[in-house]
Amino acid sequence: MNARTRTVVLGIPLFLLTACEWFTDFKRQPSLWTWEAVKDTLTPSRGNPQMSVPTTGTAVAGYQVSYGALPATIDSMAGLRNPTPASDSSLANGRKYFQINCAVCHGDRAVGDGPATKYGMPGINLTMDMTKARSDGYIFGMIRNGRGLMPPYNRIEELDRWDVVNYVRALQGVGGKTVAVGPLAAPGVTGDKVPGPTRMGPNVPAPFFHPHNALVPTKTDTTTKTDSTTKVDTTGRSPIR
Repeated sequence: MNARTRTVVLGIPLFLLTACEWFTDFKRQPSLWTWEAVKDTLTPSRGNPQMSVPTTGTAVAGYQVSYGALPATIDSMAGLRNPTPASDSSLANGRKYFQINCAVCHGDRAVGDGPATKYGMPGINLTMDMTKARSDGYIFGMIRNGRGLMPPYNRIEELDRWDVVNYVRALQGVGGKTVAVGPLAAPGVTGDKVPGPTRMGPNVPAPFFHPHNALVPTKTDTTTKTDSTTKVDTTGRSPIR
């Protein structure tokens, strides 16, 4: 091997080792702030985290009343006011969620004869006088937290939960409205027969505020506007005579 060949052979590894960064320890990588939009799109880079504060507000926050399936906890929600009128659209939506989540135990007419009762689940009749005497807030709390054999159905969003309360009231004969009962469609049918997108989350991306902008001082307009008698300081202070 002549000198020229040795130089080329020995130079190749040296070139590869010096031309590329093999071990960067993640020093060079894209950086995205939380909620920062990707590239030039207005779509956030990720969805809102679970248990976020809904844009519609909430009847009772988790820090106010826990999600424990305890009698006293549910009783504490008995005074909640139902903000949703029992309109036709509310009752139709309540029927959809009742059929998907409740009818399997309580039955289509809420008399406690759902399919699950054939396999050992006790039938709980929601049309009894004792249940009729419960407040809307109490029924809301039962759906939210669950109790006894009933698991929590907090997956039903709050706006839809009040619709379920209205539908249960109609099945109880409260309010004088007659409602349709039974499945909305055959199994497997989708579209408006199943829950749609959230109604409580934001429908537009949240504006992104870069933390670096906090370091840039804002300019305050301290110019004055004058007329023939008074100087007005636009910084908000009283007129200067």
